[in-house]
Amino acid sequence: MGLTNEQQSVLVGTVLGDAYLQRTGVKNARIRLEHGADQHEYLKWKVEQFPQLFSGPPTKLSRIHPLTKSTYHYWRHQSRTSPLIGVWRKLFYPSGKKKIPPSLSRLLTPLALAVWYMDDGYYYAKEDTSYLYLGRVSAEEAEIARIALLKVFDLKATVYDKGRKGFALYFPKNATHELHRAIASHVHEHFGYKLSPHLEAS
Repeated sequence: MGLTNEQQSVLVGTVLGDAYLQRTGVKNARIRLEHGADQHEYLKWKVEQFPQLFSGPPTKLSRIHPLTKSTYHYWRHQSRTSPLIGVWRKLFYPSGKKKIPPSLSRLLTPLALAVWYMDDGYYYAKEDTSYLYLGRVSAEEAEIARIALLKVFDLKATVYDKGRKGFALYFPKNATHELHRAIASHVHEHFGYKLSPHLEAS
């Protein structure tokens, strides 16, 4: 059981973003998807991309934030365990912790970048600029991401250290428009607010 090119792109984007590849044996793993209560349709779309791996409905859960003590509601869906996902886990979790692989430039497509941006991207409307949050990766991994976007899409981003939020890639106005044009056709309708309204005029 293999993955189509489109499925590989969705998987790459969502692993770089919010997904977790959970080890379930020596060679097997499964995909764990978690999204906020208002992103049910987006999670459903992701699940539909892998009919051979997911079945049944997602589960609605809640957790209490340890600091604010507020209750957070979210959706979770987990795939069946598979040696195929185990192979991808070895790529992204070589030592048990998620890393941005050195081979990223060979994995990125417009669809993969769109899913990554939908998961972890932020559009700052006031300045018409964007961020792609990388999380708690190393400075070397952040540089791998920056170079990959430059090499594959000719996107010029700057690595920012956002403190407790980890590293992020910053896209100034022109680069934001180039980024959004590259991914717009793949962005789910739920995330239209993450795209600049000024693309046609630029």
